Amino acid sequence: LEANMAESESLETVTEHERILQEIESTDTACVGPTLRSVYDDQPNAHKRFMEKLDARIRNHDREIEKMCNFHHQGFVDAITELLKVRADAEKLMVQRTVVGFTLFDLPLCKVTAQTEEVIRCRIQQRNMATTVEKLQLCIPGEMMRTGKLMTDMILFLFRYYSALKTMEQLENIYIPRVSQYRFCQIMAETLPKLREEIKEISMSDLKDFLESIRKHSDKIGETAMRQVGFCFVLNVAVSKPRNVLLTFVGFLFKVLTAQDLVDFSPVYRCLHIYTVLGDRETFENYYRKQRKKQARLVLQPQSNMHETVEGYRKYFNQIVGFFVVEDHILHATQGLVTRAFTDELWNMALSKIIAVLRTHSSYCSDPDLVLELKNLIVIFADTLQGYGFPVNRLFDLLFEVRDQYNETLLKKWALVFRDIFEQDNYSPIPVENEEEYKSVVSRFPFHDAEIEKQQFPKKLPMSQSVPQIYAQVKEFIYASLKFSESLHRSSTEIDDMLRKSTNLLLTRTLSSCLQNLIKKPHIGLTELVQIIINTTHLEHACKYLEDFITNITNVSPETVHTTRLYGLSTFKDARHAAEGEIYTKLNQKIDEFIQLADYEWGMSESDGRASGYLMDLINFLRSTFQVFTHLPGKVAQTACMSACKHLATSLMQMLLDTELKQISMGAIQQFNLDVMQCELFASSEPVPGFQGDTLQLAFIDLRQLLDLFMVWDWSTYLADYGQPTSKYLRVNPSTALALLEKMKDTSKKNNIFSQFRKNDRDKQKLIETVVKQLRSLVNGMSQHS
Repeated sequence: LEANMAESESLETVTEHERILQEIESTDTACVGPTLRSVYDDQPNAHKRFMEKLDARIRNHDREIEKMCNFHHQGFVDAITELLKVRADAEKLMVQRTVVGFTLFDLPLCKVTAQTEEVIRCRIQQRNMATTVEKLQLCIPGEMMRTGKLMTDMILFLFRYYSALKTMEQLENIYIPRVSQYRFCQIMAETLPKLREEIKEISMSDLKDFLESIRKHSDKIGETAMRQVGFCFVLNVAVSKPRNVLLTFVGFLFKVLTAQDLVDFSPVYRCLHIYTVLGDRETFENYYRKQRKKQARLVLQPQSNMHETVEGYRKYFNQIVGFFVVEDHILHATQGLVTRAFTDELWNMALSKIIAVLRTHSSYCSDPDLVLELKNLIVIFADTLQGYGFPVNRLFDLLFEVRDQYNETLLKKWALVFRDIFEQDNYSPIPVENEEEYKSVVSRFPFHDAEIEKQQFPKKLPMSQSVPQIYAQVKEFIYASLKFSESLHRSSTEIDDMLRKSTNLLLTRTLSSCLQNLIKKPHIGLTELVQIIINTTHLEHACKYLEDFITNITNVSPETVHTTRLYGLSTFKDARHAAEGEIYTKLNQKIDEFIQLADYEWGMSESDGRASGYLMDLINFLRSTFQVFTHLPGKVAQTACMSACKHLATSLMQMLLDTELKQISMGAIQQFNLDVMQCELFASSEPVPGFQGDTLQLAFIDLRQLLDLFMVWDWSTYLADYGQPTSKYLRVNPSTALALLEKMKDTSKKNNIFSQFRKNDRDKQKLIETVVKQLRSLVNGMSQHS
């Protein structure tokens, strides 16, 4: 605190001493006393600091006086030298005149006459001398520059080119004509054109140095301009000023700060003035424009790795902004060195190149954060140049392409996010132990279920942990997409449309693809598929809340015409249907795995009297699986159950009709019949509620009628009723019956049912042969009919 107080007092003292010095310099010396007294009335030791300040001021004035004297010293010395020469001659003349005057009184008349003539000659001499002095005074500027080196030194001194040219013009037009009869004036007149060429060369050299300097420092100029635009936009957001007011302010601010504070334009002004005075302005203009076009092409060339970091883009933009800031200043400050048409031509050429460069390099960007920073740089770049009057609509059109690229990078990023969420999910209902955990879940995901809310803790929510995580990540994506729309100067309706379209892409492309890939993964079993179906159902219901979320951000009513709707409903429906289809597929695959364990003894003489072990295991698996399906929508569970029963019946039928199976005994048929009976019992036990009557049992009707036909050996009824709608064996195909009957023949005549018939009743043997013939006849008739 003491240090701060001391510093404050010191500042006040310095300010007071500055005021006293100004009063001393500007007031009459009679009033200085009271002013000086205030120094000693002030703080202790204040007079010492004042004396130091006064000494510094005196030294400063001495330096100024010295500079002034040095500047005029040579001319003053030359003039005094000439006057001293004249004074010496005048004094000599006065002495002679005095001597002559005294002599006149002492000489005779003849001598007086001679002396008078001498006086007349002296008078003429005196008159000539006076005339010479008068002419020399008219030629003092010429005398000051009577040699080329002296004039060149004066020209170089403080870069006074323009003054030198004006002086030479005065010499040519005013002074030299007055004394043109003298030889030294002719020499001066011959020297002036050479001096003009030297001045042109020197000024052009300064201009080249200037062009090289601004080429190297244009990025610094542009950096300052763009930094101030960025600051102004932060200010604009804070005070909500209209954009056109902001850009006007920006344009004014930069034309004052950036152009004049960071660049010394005096070489351009001097060179322009010199060439104008010398009547060669067009040459200078053409040279300047040609060089600036070359520099523009160099500035517009990007580095090959520009897309790797935001600094590469920033440096590229800074150079371009710096170039056009300089040109804008030249346009307004030089009155014709460059024209609006010239700057427009340069800008149009640059704009085409810039757009092509950004379109190419932005396509290499895979990091959404880098693309977002690029977008912000483009906005600042465009608004900076628009503040100087350059049209930038094409840049904002380019931003729509960059927005698409940004969305693509976001989609790729969120594809990885979704994949990680799915991989880490346990695909089990979310357990909640208390009210706090329950509120934590529902705060992240809009879940409402009156029945579950009534349950006591601990309880389980139907969806798995991935559901609230996916919902939260979709919202994060919307926030990320919104960041690109900021500062684009678009209406709320346009921003709302952008958000909805990008969110639709996330749902219909990215999330849908992740779900489809998840469903197809080998480690995803039936339990996981059931949970995925439940999850997609809840996510589908949450789409309404996502629409409300976007509406709250943009303040655009969803009832507004042309408002894009989210396609999440169809996305989750498609995923759910895919999961359902995968359930049917995996369920059938599991059934096939059990059937591959079947080990029938196809030549057994009689059955074991109980169903096969593999089949009982299969039925137990189906029963437990369908209990899990109770969480699925009723139609899905029923379809899965019906599909499983049909697939089981088809697989059993294929087992009987397998071409690799050459022989089947009646005992094997009986054993097979017991297994089918277990299947029918399972179907009749209503493993999934909702089936009407014996709908599920009908899945095994083909097997049942075929086995009944062989078990009862009721061929007469089959053949008599074949083709009738009321036939008891309507579902038995003749080719199927014939194929199975052929497998029951035994060429060795052992354990053959036909051999038993021949021993017991030869009439039955004839009947069987007749059945075989008739079955073949039916099969042949069917093939001919088809």
